[in-house]
Parts: sequence; C-alpha cells; structure tokens
Amino acid sequence: MNNISHWADGMAVLDLLPSNPLQEPARLAWTAMLNRYSHFQIATWGSLLIHEVAYFTICLPGFLAQFIPAMRKYKIQQSKTETWQGQWRCLQLLLFSHFFVQLPMIACTFHCAEFLGLNYSWETMPNWWALLAQCAGCAVVEDTWHYFLHRLLHHPRLYRHVHKIHHRYTAPFGLQAEYAHPVETITLGFGFFLGLLLFASHMALLWAWVLCRLLETIDVHSGYDWPWNPLHVLPGYAGSRYHDFHHENFVGNYSSTFIWWDWLFGTDGAYREKQKLVQKEMNKKCK
Repeated sequence: MNNISHWADGMAVLDLLPSNPLQEPARLAWTAMLNRYSHFQIATWGSLLIHEVAYFTICLPGFLAQFIPAMRKYKIQQSKTETWQGQWRCLQLLLFSHFFVQLPMIACTFHCAEFLGLNYSWETMPNWWALLAQCAGCAVVEDTWHYFLHRLLHHPRLYRHVHKIHHRYTAPFGLQAEYAHPVETITLGFGFFLGLLLFASHMALLWAWVLCRLLETIDVHSGYDWPWNPLHVLPGYAGSRYHDFHHENFVGNYSSTFIWWDWLFGTDGAYREKQKLVQKEMNKKCK
C-alpha cells in the first residue's frame, strides 16, 4: 500500500507541472490535421515533412557560423574548413538518402504504427513531460544499439565498404550528420525505431523523438563547441567535441549520445588522454 501511495503522490506532483501555453493552438492544429488527412498521410508525408524541415533548420546555425568571424573561436578543428564543393557533394548524397532510403523506411512506420495500435487522437496524447521521458528512454536504447553496431562498422572488412563514406569528412559539419552509405543508414537507423517499439503509444512520440534525435546528431556533428549549448546539462551527454575526436582520429568514442558505453568498455581512452594533454597545456599558459 505504501508503494501505491508514493506512486500516487508522485503522479499528483507531476500534475502540478505547468501546462504548455501553446496547448490550445496545438490542439486546434492537430484536430484540423486529423480531419483533413489519413493516418497514412500523417505517418508518412507528415513525418517526412517534419524530418526535412527540422533537419535543415537545426543545421542552419552551424552553416551560418562559417561566415561569422566571431564564431571561429568555437570551431573545434580550426585549421580545417570544408570547401563549397565538399558541402555540395554532401548535400547531394544527403537528399538521395532522405528520399530514396529514409522515405521507404518512414513509409514502413505507418504499418508498424497500425500493428502496434498507436493512437492519433488529441485526447490520448501523452503530456509533454511524459513525451520527454519517453524520448529519454528512446535515446538510451538508440545509444546502446548505436555503440555496438558502430563499433562493428569499424571492422576493416565493413569499414572500407560501408562506414568509410561517413568518415569522408574528418572535420564534421552539421549537414553531414546523416551522410552515410545506405546500408549504414538502414542498420544504424533501426536503433531509432527500437525505442519506439518499447515506449510508443501515440504518434506524437514519433515526431517528438525525430526532433530530439536530429537535434542531438546534428549537434555532435556540427564541428562547433557552443558554450551556451543547453544539451550540455544532460547527464552523460557526449557532445560535439567528443564525437569530433572520433571523426578526426577514426577510432574510439563510438556512442551516439552518451559516454557510458565508451567508458564501460574503455573505448574513450585516447580521447581522455588528449583531453589531459589539452588541460595540461592550458594550465601552463595560465601560469
């Protein structure tokens, strides 16, 4: 009985959390969408639209930063700047991947959603704090899948045929986050859906998780270490400097979001040694 009572008290506290001020406009928009479009259109074309708009919007700050001299000090590999030709080549493969590899995967999510019985109605949509908690769970699941498969992709027999494409750019930039071989896009992308299989009860989680995942992967590939980045407050968050080391050195730091698996298996040793040397040099300059 005590456990049940504590659980009820906890849920009562959550109910006291502030409501979303945009809730009513969002409800009207969501209801209008349901009245106008089918579940297939929402799950497929709606998801594609959200992905494309979110992807290029989140990439925009890093793209503009290359034209602002004051932002140069935040660039991690300051001696390397990607050419326009390199960025154009990245965009071409990226668009091919989005529409010929990822779109079929997105279309499959509709059938998975129907199989799992996901809700679309506004009345059954989880609260914002519940969606955040579910996104956190999805992130932990995806990070686990990503670590082990990513480490496998660095096996010489797989690396030169598949993962080498993603490592074409040793100084990453945001647009390059999803620049990869189709096999890698599909296999690593499967980790994105694993959390949904475990936690999803509503279509809203798919879109919320898309936004969270894109925000994270574009951030770690941005090539910039922004001191005001709010993602730094997340416990165990790896960040751009952590993943930038992986692109620069082709080894270690295999996790996508958190540092836990690398720490547990010791695959962040080279990165930690480099950070110690950097800190040592900084201490010398301060003396």
